Amino acid sequence: MAKKKTTKYIFVVGGVMSGVGKGITTASIGTILQAKGYIVSAIKIDPYINVDAGTMNPIEHGEVFVTEDGDETDQDIGNYERFLNQNIYKENYMTTGRVYLSVIQRERNLEYGGKCVEVVPHIPMEIRDRIKKAVKKTKAEIMIIEIGGTVGEYQNLLFLEAARMMHLYNPKDVLFVMVSYLPIPEKVGEMKTKPTQYAIRTLNSAGIQPDFVVARARVGIDEPRRKKIAINCNIAKEDVISAPDIESIYDVPVNFEKDKLGDRILKKFGLKKRQKDLVEWRKMIKKAKGAKKEIDIGIVGKYFATGDFCLSDSYISVIEAIKHACIANNCKSNLHWINTEDIEKKGTKALNKLDGIIVPQGWGSRGSEGKIKTIKYCRENNKPYFGLCYGMQMAVIEFARNVCGFKDANSEEVAPKTAHPVIHIMPGQKEMIAKKQYGGTIRLGGWPCKIIDKTHMAKAYGRGAGIGDKKIVSERHRHRYEFNNKYREIMEKNGLTIAGASPDGKIVEAIEITKHPFFIGTQFHPEYISRPLNPHPLFIEFIRVCLKLKK
Repeated sequence: MAKKKTTKYIFVVGGVMSGVGKGITTASIGTILQAKGYIVSAIKIDPYINVDAGTMNPIEHGEVFVTEDGDETDQDIGNYERFLNQNIYKENYMTTGRVYLSVIQRERNLEYGGKCVEVVPHIPMEIRDRIKKAVKKTKAEIMIIEIGGTVGEYQNLLFLEAARMMHLYNPKDVLFVMVSYLPIPEKVGEMKTKPTQYAIRTLNSAGIQPDFVVARARVGIDEPRRKKIAINCNIAKEDVISAPDIESIYDVPVNFEKDKLGDRILKKFGLKKRQKDLVEWRKMIKKAKGAKKEIDIGIVGKYFATGDFCLSDSYISVIEAIKHACIANNCKSNLHWINTEDIEKKGTKALNKLDGIIVPQGWGSRGSEGKIKTIKYCRENNKPYFGLCYGMQMAVIEFARNVCGFKDANSEEVAPKTAHPVIHIMPGQKEMIAKKQYGGTIRLGGWPCKIIDKTHMAKAYGRGAGIGDKKIVSERHRHRYEFNNKYREIMEKNGLTIAGASPDGKIVEAIEITKHPFFIGTQFHPEYISRPLNPHPLFIEFIRVCLKLKK
């Protein structure tokens, strides 16, 4: 009888500082191992008490990514989907709050059989069980688990304890990768390994020895520094992987393979390569680097400023979807970040130089009038416009005001007592707001959308997705307000086309102005399902039109 193959686990942890690429490292390792013929999936563990990422301000923690099954997660789940070119589900995401909530609910239900339920071992055991559930759901042969934050943080100890327990009982099936930053102080001019050494000793104090160190730095690590980490940190120098700053995150898997990371992981697991690796990935990168044409795309939003710095992470899925579409169109994009409040104060002059404009997701009233001014400019000047979720709602308001004559038209979200609520709250949502039930209560996840014939939308999906006669696609949502059907007939009479709707026709999913070169708004988020090897057709069409008009 053949011996059952055991799942392999790779834990990715951070040292020194956060935000240096654990998520991209996790996704890249997954891409490499997937390309070698293995079924791979990835889990993100976030140490905050929030049950999910849905109630956090994007400036606080970056973009909230929504999975096909409706989970509001950290943006790294989006990176996993883009790199692995597959859906990641709610089983693959956990937070401290989610873990504690499960344990407390199980205790209330007497599922512990009357035992004294304690932080240790029951919390680490719950973490371990959740990892196993994700393996069962995905059928992963290799599961990669990213632990958010850094190794020295108090809130990570229980996750590290769960990892230590898994390694203790199955040492041949568990590996650890530390992603650590190596600073090069400007006045010193030398790459310093001491912070990484301290980070690894801190990890050692949790009972864990890393098998690999990913050396993040401004430049590639040299041989003396590689040896120093190896000697001081009890690791082979070949297992110190160079990870210099690069132009595109999609180069990371190829960079890692220069140090044979994939082969070294398989060797430690006792596994063999099954197929040629990164063939399609390398083709995609080559095509991206060979592009000569350039276009200027404006992203008009409000989640940019964090102190003196610009936080583009608030719109990371939009940025990546633009990149994917540019690769498909053999061009490169120059992104211009335009704050809606600047449009309100200074007007639309900054939009003149742009080849196309996107108004992405958003919430609340701040900056809404700047978005409406931007949309009016695009409509009147035949500038390609793409509105995503809130960007669609603002387009409906602009059309109602300036074409249909409803001067005070607005969204109930912005002006609850408006005389013309062309965007209104979805049925059932008022009661939730009254009870202050905000987390996880909005319309979330993948929903079917019927594409209407003879529209720009239909052309775009036909070119990019091959939807054929069915014309039903699944798109992801994250919203509480929607198009008010009371105004549907008059808007259509004035030239607004309903380009996408729910299969029963009751919910407006997308609008367009068909006489315009490209003026489309979607209630859904097409950026969530765009991937470098499978760009979203609406983004492909948007970039194609921008290029055509630029000529």
